[in-house]
Amino acid sequence: MKLLDGKATSEQLKQEIAEKVRAIKARGGKVPHLAAVIVGDDGGSHTYVNNKVLACKQVGFDSTLITLPDTTTEAELLAKVEQLNNDDNIDGFIVQVPLPKHINEDKVTEAINARKDVDGFHPENLGRMLLGLPTYISATPNGIMELLKRNNVETAGKHCVVVGRSNIVGTPMSVLMSRNTNPGNATVTLVHSRTKNMKEICASADILIVAMGKPEFVTADMVKEGAVVIDVGTTRVPDATNAKGWRLCGDVDFANVKDKCSFITPVPGGVGPMTIASLMQNTLLAVEMYKN
Repeated sequence: MKLLDGKATSEQLKQEIAEKVRAIKARGGKVPHLAAVIVGDDGGSHTYVNNKVLACKQVGFDSTLITLPDTTTEAELLAKVEQLNNDDNIDGFIVQVPLPKHINEDKVTEAINARKDVDGFHPENLGRMLLGLPTYISATPNGIMELLKRNNVETAGKHCVVVGRSNIVGTPMSVLMSRNTNPGNATVTLVHSRTKNMKEICASADILIVAMGKPEFVTADMVKEGAVVIDVGTTRVPDATNAKGWRLCGDVDFANVKDKCSFITPVPGGVGPMTIASLMQNTLLAVEMYKN
């Protein structure tokens, strides 16, 4: 079993981005500027956004953090989105989810200028991804592809099972893995909550990518010997032995699954750092495509 170390791989990717930023600065070009909007006081969301701001500093980007109270109305948030759309100094921005229940996330996503949608969630960018056209690929799926590529994980001709069909991870992941690319060229099965024989399908996978949001959902009897397992889950679960009172738990029962795998991602330290590095990659792309 080999750990797919997302932390180490993301550091490599961020170093490459930082080198490109230094070259941009040397020729007097536009330094990438990422803005992040967070609504409310969800602890997990604040942690994620703060990590993104720290990553901006590490690679040499400018960054702006906009914090709004959970009483912010949908109209007020949409006005802030429009302001960022029209700010030429901002190359890309994200609106951290989840949003308070009184705000329609789809409406907010659609209001973001597709050219600044570095999360890759806008319908235009998802459509371009589906067609294989140049675009921002959603940060988590793109991060997984980079992780597989940089660790020389063979995907061509393999059976890849993706667990979960969200527009953020599962669905784009299934498209990327089936493409005529490297990584890619896999035969893909997408399973979800209504799949009747999920256990058997998962157990047939050469590559198993799990994004259900259910702690330790995938057990050892659902994993094939020698499989590659990518765990996207990051759920906070109570843990009295931890000073915080909780720990991050993946969707895979890591302790009992790891010895069956050829490769497996840890949680934390696997997909999470790659998602942040991919967001940096998309922000750099925004400048390269539209500014420099």
